[in-house]
Formats: sequence, C-alpha cells, structure tokens
Amino acid sequence: MTISAHIVGWGKYLPKEVLTNEYFERLVDTSDDWIRSRTGILERRRAHPKEHTSSLAVKAAWSALEVAGLSPRQVDLILLSTITPDYIFPGTAYVVQDALGAFHAAAFDLNAGCTGFVYALAVAADMIKSGSYRNVLVIGAETMSRILDYSDRNTCVLFGDGAGAVVLQASEQPGGILASVLGADGSGGGLLQQPAGGTRHPATPETIEHRLHFVKMNGNEVYKFAINAMTKASKEAIQKAGLAIDDIDLVIPHQANVRIIHSAGKNLGLPPERLYVNVERYGNISTGSIPVALCEALEEGRIQANDHVLLVAFGAGLSWAAVALQWGDKTTVAERPWWKTAVRTLRNRQAAAMQSVAKRAGRKIDAWWPHRNGNGVEKNGE
Repeated sequence: MTISAHIVGWGKYLPKEVLTNEYFERLVDTSDDWIRSRTGILERRRAHPKEHTSSLAVKAAWSALEVAGLSPRQVDLILLSTITPDYIFPGTAYVVQDALGAFHAAAFDLNAGCTGFVYALAVAADMIKSGSYRNVLVIGAETMSRILDYSDRNTCVLFGDGAGAVVLQASEQPGGILASVLGADGSGGGLLQQPAGGTRHPATPETIEHRLHFVKMNGNEVYKFAINAMTKASKEAIQKAGLAIDDIDLVIPHQANVRIIHSAGKNLGLPPERLYVNVERYGNISTGSIPVALCEALEEGRIQANDHVLLVAFGAGLSWAAVALQWGDKTTVAERPWWKTAVRTLRNRQAAAMQSVAKRAGRKIDAWWPHRNGNGVEKNGE
C-alpha cells in the first residue's frame, strides 16, 4: 500500500495593526513610491505587544484543525517553523502543543528562515509516507517586528508579522505532496542574519550598542541569489514530480519582493496569472508568507480539486526549497466547524443537567446561568 500525504486543513492569522508605507516615511529616509517600486509592498501587519509567535501560531493552527475536522488530540506531530521563537528554549512548538491541548503529539521547531515552512512541509510529508505519523500540523509563524531595527530603512520596511498552518494527513488516495527539493549554501549565511543573541555573540553592551540583535541584510546579493534559487528549485521539483511547467496551475512563491517573484516566473515561462502574489498586503512574513498565501489562494478560488500547485521559497542560510503537489478534493471550508458543533452540544447537555438541578431546587435556570434561556438552550441560537 502506497501512503500519500495530503493537505486537508489550512488556516491563517494576521495581527490587526496595519503599518502603511506612510508610517515608515515618518521614521526613516524613504518614500511610498520607493517602497512600492522596489518591493511592491503597500502594507504589513504588526503584532500587539501582548501577542507573540506562539499565540499567532495557535490561532492559525486552530483554524487549520477546524477545516480538517480534527481535534488537537488527533494530532501526532507538530512542526513549527520560525526564526522568532518565544524563547531560545524550550522550542515554541512545545508552547503551541500545550496551548492546543495536543497531548499525544510530538513537537519540534525548525529554523530555516523564510524557507522554513516549505522545509517543514517536505519533512512532514516524508514522515507520513514512512508510516510513522498520520496527522501532522505544520505551522509557519513569525513576529518579525520584534527583531527589526526601525532606524534601518533597508530592512524595517520589508517585514511583517503573521502565521499560517496546514494539516497534513496520511491517505491511500494518490496525489498530495508529489515531490520536494531542499537546498542550502552556508557560505552565504552572512548575507541575511541576526548576528547577536546566540553563543557566538551573546548579549553584551557592545552588541546592543551596535544593534546586532536586529536583522541585517545585504539586499543586492540576496536579490540575485533569490531569483536563481527559486528558478532552480522550481524546475527540479517539477521534474522530480514527473510534471512539466505547463502542468502547474498555480505557483505560490515566498512573498518577499514582487520583482523577485515576477523575475522567477519569467525564467520559468509562467504568465503572471499563474503566480499568486499578496506581498502588497503583508510584506515579507518570512516563514509565514507561503501558508498565508496558500490560505488566501483557496479563499479566492484560485485552487481547485486536482490542480497541480508549486510552493517555492528562498531564505536565510542561505536556503531554498520547493514542493510540488496535487491538490485533493477539499477546496472550501465547512459552514460550521466540528468544534463549534461539539461545544454547542456539550453546553446544551450541561444546561440540561443544570435545568434539572434547578428544578429540584425550585429555582429558574436563569438564576444559575444568566446567558441561557429558561429551556437550558443558548440564547440567540448560538
């Protein structure tokens, strides 16, 4: 029996605060025209001070589980990709596991920069195909705003916060994840990094003074690397899947820069309508960009049953990755997710029990549970 790994659930979460290009015009020497023309970015999101990477990840994960129709206790493994963890240790995946109540799941973090979600998806698919796991929750989550230098115009305008997640499930049906390609070139690690905070450069007054705890990037070199890496990884993954470029219905690339996306698409011979782009709304969410874009592509009806989809990314490391997949039958979200029905049933059972107790006590249910009506049923049909 051949086991396939299919995406059966998906979800995203984006913080409410929107930072426009005009916001950065007041901070650094830049302009809306410059940012638009160089990157295509118009807005990006910033997490509330009380939000953190794990809380963003949990919200995206809940949405993905709702779509999949799974409870957290049915999850066997959680892979969380991030470069902005809650702590150096323990891994943020463990925080998420506890918050979800996924008590039967193993968990670990994966650090591959902007490429991380595609790396994690490939790893999860292989673990499912080996027969080791059935339901794997793969999350890409970042609070990039916490490691940005808001006096550095070369980086602060580029990144945003957010999270996306998918549920990958074992199936006997063909399709799902068809092929993956992972790559790295560590000699370019210094082109995109957070220099201080690890064991090589632990926090000192000097590292703080020189602002080494923030993102540093050689934009020109990363730009050139990105186009070549995405083109190469895409071609290899498509070929490995036994497909041709013309078989690909939609490419969802890492959302870093609209010029990089269009240049890579041109190298592949793909028209703009077969490239999904939402960088103008969220900027670069690092590892969160592809799962958020995937969710929005589904919401917009850009992915249909049996479509061939390519996910491709580049990032710190330097790293690159691509996954070719054939989408399954599920392209829409049920009107009422399983857990809302389950919670409503549980609440009504609790209300019925309390109604019985109240009757024996000669009291009305409203005195016990004010938001219920006298029949022990939620008000307003909720």
